[in-house]
Amino acid sequence: MEHFDFIIIGGGASGLLLAEAMGRDTWFDGKRIALFEKQEQKGNDRTWCFWESGEGAFDELIETRWDRMRFRGTGIDRVLPLLPLTYKMLRGEDFYASYYQKIATCPNIHVIREAVNHVEERPDGAFLKTSRASYTTSRVFSSVPFSQPPLPGRPYPLIRQHFIGWRVRVPRPVFDPDTPTFMDFGIPQRGNTRFMYVLPDSPTEALLEYTLFSKDLLEPGEYEAAIEAYLREEYGVGEYEILEKERGSIPMTCNDFTARDSKHITHIGIAGGWARPSTGYTFWNSTQLVPRLVKALKSGKRLQMARRDRFWFYDLVLLEVLAGNNARGGEVFSALFRRVPPTRILRFLHQQTSLGEDLRIIAACPKRLFIRALWRSFLKSLGGAATPQNRAAPPWPGGFR
Repeated sequence: MEHFDFIIIGGGASGLLLAEAMGRDTWFDGKRIALFEKQEQKGNDRTWCFWESGEGAFDELIETRWDRMRFRGTGIDRVLPLLPLTYKMLRGEDFYASYYQKIATCPNIHVIREAVNHVEERPDGAFLKTSRASYTTSRVFSSVPFSQPPLPGRPYPLIRQHFIGWRVRVPRPVFDPDTPTFMDFGIPQRGNTRFMYVLPDSPTEALLEYTLFSKDLLEPGEYEAAIEAYLREEYGVGEYEILEKERGSIPMTCNDFTARDSKHITHIGIAGGWARPSTGYTFWNSTQLVPRLVKALKSGKRLQMARRDRFWFYDLVLLEVLAGNNARGGEVFSALFRRVPPTRILRFLHQQTSLGEDLRIIAACPKRLFIRALWRSFLKSLGGAATPQNRAAPPWPGGFR
């Protein structure tokens, strides 16, 4: 039975970022590392976006970047300046190609094209069974949740960011390639928080994602009918070619995902709770957490994830609002973008604002709605038992933000 010092399960963003970080760190030179990913060609199955100031580590892979974005909601339809920030779009297939090429130069990293069917904690490490063989290892890092225990501790709300996206080509120029649509709430809400997200590549090509923040998934046809209606009503387009499809379902919760972990098995990526609870953005968080995980490994410690700081509490309050008043999400985001500079909102989402700035952002929210949610969040942060509805279901495979 073959043994590895470290095994990474899943060749998505978190798995590849971790494998590449290990591969270029000399501390791991004497370690045998395996990356299990059954799909040899994943294609462009997802698109990641993030914002930052100035140059970044992924600039050579960036497909498109913008210094402004559109927001449409209650009482607002505005193109918002982002400078000094830039909103950047990275296509999954470009990321995969680059990072597999980097990993190929690391002699101690082995890419194994087998599906992992079973992972088991053992006293001295972990045991894996794939479609072809069995393996042992000292540590597992998995972006795939092989078990779904209730997340323990407290009854925090659990909703999902779920979407289907089409990358389309249309016969005439209708898209503004200089302006993505961050959120368009000018679509039927149907009792939920629903918006359209548009990333234009050119006047005739764009990715359109019909997105919800809600508890329940829709039938695939409902997402696609909404995209089709948006193309027709917003752009006057009846004919189009679908170039690619994406889909995703990201848990949005403040529950502690490390409850899935054991001594030798650690979950990473969305399965490890690396998505920002209030937004679902995962790629940027992964780039920040992988260096921390590598540092913890080298010092013989575990990555500490469950940090209940003020940003964790802000996320909890917003999720209380969305869980209890799901039809009013558009109202909340509209109030924020009407009253707060967009660069401050984006810095807030990256946890880069001061307490004074945080208070001004909170003051811009609908007060009655947030006061009630603030009180409920405060009580839940003090105690409470986990409930069955807080069971975190596995993420729906597809494109993640």
